[in-house]
Amino acid sequence: MLFSSNVFLYFYLPIVLMLYYLSPRKLRNLTLFVVSLIFYGWGEPVYVVLMVATILLNYVFGAWVWKRKAQQKSAKAVLAAGIAANLLILGFFKYAGFVMESLQAVLPFLSAVKVPEITLPIGISFYVFQSMSYIIDVYRDDAPVQKNPITFGTYVTLFPQLIAGPIVRYADVAQQLQSRRENMTKFASGIRMFVVGLAKKVLLANQMGALWQELQAQPGTLGAWVGMAAYALQLYFDFSGYSDMAIGLGRMLGFEFLINFDYPYISKSVTEFWRRWHISLSTWFREYVYIPLGGNRKGIKRQILNLLIVWGLTGLWHGASWNFLLWGLYYGILLILEKVVLLKVLKKTPAVVNHLYTMVIVLLGWSLFYFEDMGALGNFLAKAFSLSATPVTGINHILAYLPLMLVSAIAATPAGVLAYRKIREKSWGQYAAIGVCAVLMLLCVAALVSQSYNPFIYFRF
Repeated sequence: MLFSSNVFLYFYLPIVLMLYYLSPRKLRNLTLFVVSLIFYGWGEPVYVVLMVATILLNYVFGAWVWKRKAQQKSAKAVLAAGIAANLLILGFFKYAGFVMESLQAVLPFLSAVKVPEITLPIGISFYVFQSMSYIIDVYRDDAPVQKNPITFGTYVTLFPQLIAGPIVRYADVAQQLQSRRENMTKFASGIRMFVVGLAKKVLLANQMGALWQELQAQPGTLGAWVGMAAYALQLYFDFSGYSDMAIGLGRMLGFEFLINFDYPYISKSVTEFWRRWHISLSTWFREYVYIPLGGNRKGIKRQILNLLIVWGLTGLWHGASWNFLLWGLYYGILLILEKVVLLKVLKKTPAVVNHLYTMVIVLLGWSLFYFEDMGALGNFLAKAFSLSATPVTGINHILAYLPLMLVSAIAATPAGVLAYRKIREKSWGQYAAIGVCAVLMLLCVAALVSQSYNPFIYFRF
């Protein structure tokens, strides 16, 4: 089920809110657990069984780790078993086919083996990572063990962030699962956040995606670079829009999730970009992979190795394809170069140069992210650097979308939020904010009537 669908907006969400607020406080987690399973099962009912099995598995491992805390070695062994079990689930559904195809490419005698067609469960990368964060947080004493399986199930299945994040660490919401307090101020803030996220998806991301699709088929250097910029904007508004909607829905239910995007396209280095983009994923890998590997505490050589491992895994997390692995290593190498040399140089260069450098790196990175076929990637990059002319049809597409592209570029900066805060300070500001939200909602509804099915990009991860 999509947040940006009429079924969700006019059927599922109103019923869920009604059931939630009519439920006694002690039963609200149970209500959320049930409606979240319905939300997930709406599109993939067969995989509800897998999700419930994952919940029970990690609930048992969490309790087991907690009981073994007095024996450090024993607890660590249980933790390792729990992590391995989660990775096996993720690996089977997400990487089994990719591994088999890769082996067949280098070992011809395996070519007779039929590669199984395994459907990737929606959101499995997100809820498996959240499940692992629970047993690790319990092992570290960052959060208490959860004795109520329904409460733990609510954490894993919570529908606002179930499908495409943000990845909510258990330690960040453990207290909220037990004793959150809903109020009208938080609820109203949640509505505003949700509408802004919906507008990002429906009014901006989908349109930038349409421009990207149009320009891919056009020859010419200008079309290639404008197309990459459109795809970059599509990715940002699609994913940050989902995250905003998730945060908004969480507030409506009394939860407060951490922000997942902090205007990454204003960055002046690749290092800064990754502090602002998909913050929950970067935080997860830093806390549960990079630091346990030794981080930057064991010398520069070990730090470089740790960064390459983390970014290789980050790339593979996004998909079972060589382009994602190369995309992760691409950023790993760039971050290493910045840490060792480039950041010192960037401090001495003008901000506009730093920003231009960063955006070129990011746009090229998104082309690697998009094209799973290396031949198609090579053809596209050749076009981007060929200095060839874009035909009239391509120029017409660019001109037609140019006003919306400029709006999108401005919306990807803090300018809108700063203007909103100034308006809110006025005596009439609250009414203006309500009016803006109402207009955005009407525009979204009108757009949804005419748009075809357009899922969020990160559903496939």
